[in-house]
Amino acid sequence: MHQLTDTIVAIATPPGEGAIGIIRLSGPDAINIVQSHFRGADLTKQTSHTLHFGRVVHQGGVIDEVVVSLYNGPRSYTGQNVVEVSCHGSSYILQQLLAMYAAAGARMAQPGEFTMRAFLNGKLDLTQAEAVADLIASNSSSAHKAAMHNLRGGFSHDLAAMREQLIRFSALIELELDFSQEDVEFADRTQFYSLITQITLATQQLASSFRLGNAIKNGVSVAIAGKPNAGKSTLLNALLNEERAIVSETAGTTRDTIEEVLNINGILYRLIDTAGIRQHTTDLIEQQGIARSRIAMSNADIVVYLFDVAGFLNSDYEHNDLLTQIESFRSSGTTFLLVGNKADIPGMPSAKAAMQLLGVPVLLISARNKEHITDLKEALYNLVTGGQIQHEGTIVTNARHYAALQDVLSSLSDIKTGMDTNLSGDLLSLDIRRCLHYLGTITGQVTTEDKLDYIFSKFCIGK
Repeated sequence: MHQLTDTIVAIATPPGEGAIGIIRLSGPDAINIVQSHFRGADLTKQTSHTLHFGRVVHQGGVIDEVVVSLYNGPRSYTGQNVVEVSCHGSSYILQQLLAMYAAAGARMAQPGEFTMRAFLNGKLDLTQAEAVADLIASNSSSAHKAAMHNLRGGFSHDLAAMREQLIRFSALIELELDFSQEDVEFADRTQFYSLITQITLATQQLASSFRLGNAIKNGVSVAIAGKPNAGKSTLLNALLNEERAIVSETAGTTRDTIEEVLNINGILYRLIDTAGIRQHTTDLIEQQGIARSRIAMSNADIVVYLFDVAGFLNSDYEHNDLLTQIESFRSSGTTFLLVGNKADIPGMPSAKAAMQLLGVPVLLISARNKEHITDLKEALYNLVTGGQIQHEGTIVTNARHYAALQDVLSSLSDIKTGMDTNLSGDLLSLDIRRCLHYLGTITGQVTTEDKLDYIFSKFCIGK
């Protein structure tokens, strides 16, 4: 069992020098431990949510001048007494304070232990607790908004509404079992069937949002691929609006993959400029670059395949080779954007004409002149988001939540099948309980010690 009766301590600010450093304590003795070395107001007699300036002394010497923040339980993050000591950001001072409080009776906190205590004390449910880690790790506006939505209980509210309705019908069905001799029916089967249909639709929408949620949380990998001298490095520079990759008229200049990050409307795209792919080369280094390009393409979420429009029009070989590449993408299930470069040259076809020749949508650009680069960014964004992100609703960003939602959908299907086949109330009740169990695993109403240890071990120390 997790220990809640001791007092824990940790440095809550990142390693390194800074203007301010924070030591955080939580537990029944947190205030007394800090007071034992504090010279200022008597912290044990102060009200909650107050700040106090004073000095920290140890063995007759002053370690630092600090500001102490008091949060008396249960009106605190963890539900216990919480004290935060704000000192100067010297690593020496922080380590001195940490050692001093540990010697006074506090235990070093484990990763995520403050948030785990908040969960165990009912201050947060598990989806909100995990949103704390997502919020800390957020590196884009979309990731921040998704984490804030969950931290405020948006996802929990959706699940709670489902559980409440299922519990109500489950209770009515189980009540029928107590009156089985009288052959009475308390639960309206037609209304319940309609409810299961509604919950199934809502769960499917939550589960389907995971693709977008995963992109928001982890970013989207985009491989820029194509034949040598198609303009891949020029396109990378145009997307980034800086000279990141070396550009040359000589084919095969890019020998290895180059990675950079681009933020498009709050979503991070990891752009990978690959070596040009051609069938025959005797250059061993270029061969290795081509092999890495193929790996990058197979691992990428999206492949932007760039081709030279003039070469495509003037060479049957290039035309057929491009058709073969498109068929390869289709057969492998690769998500791709076909982009024709150097479309600024007089006499080049329209995008519509190119699409008719190739049978897939084509975006025509000029990487060198930065023409239609905005259209390419918009196409990448739409490919991931479907055109928009509704932050008012829940977007599932956690793989654990997604797996549990799949289990919920399976159990809902079993309930529906049971009702279609007039399954007895006792067996139907078991299917409903199973569905409630899976919903409970998401919010933490049903959980195990091992699962909690795994979830919170991924948090930073001090949170």
